[in-house]
Amino acid sequence: MKTLHKIAVPVTLGALGLVIYHSFSTGIPKGAVAVKNFDAKKYLGRWYEVARFDYRFEKNMDNVTAEYSENTNGSIRVVNKGYDYIKKEWKESAGEAGFIKDKTDARLKVSFFKPIWAGYNVIDIDEDYQYALVAGSSLKYLWILSRTTNLPESMRQRFIEKAKKIGYNTDDLIWVKHNQ
Repeated sequence: MKTLHKIAVPVTLGALGLVIYHSFSTGIPKGAVAVKNFDAKKYLGRWYEVARFDYRFEKNMDNVTAEYSENTNGSIRVVNKGYDYIKKEWKESAGEAGFIKDKTDARLKVSFFKPIWAGYNVIDIDEDYQYALVAGSSLKYLWILSRTTNLPESMRQRFIEKAKKIGYNTDDLIWVKHNQ
């Protein structure tokens, strides 16, 4: 029995670790490249979520915003807010993001539940930092962000084409309503 225990516990913990690693990785999808010469200070402030893939933390959410500000330790404070139109209530979650390499490479890791971190990769942004395409660590996570609730058609097409080239199924995007 002791031998079975000595094998079963490490194998179970290893398998659990692999599941967590693949679910919450700080990687970047194959074929995606983070923005170089990224200006973190210009990225700070409020962003409106224009589109996303559905996943459990944002299920049934509209009016979603993300607010980024600099912490005193150099990390980035992240506050996501959205309206759950089924439960008819506002939800807010605060977390922290940090750069994986240096601040000019738009590869970050974000955590709302430490010590679990997930990839946050800005893979396209316009020169004025008004519109951004953000990839998670896998093809399950994608966001289109804007400084306003509207996205010009030219940016929509640019981001959709880029996402498709990487391998995202953009037909699955949810276009977020902003009415409150």
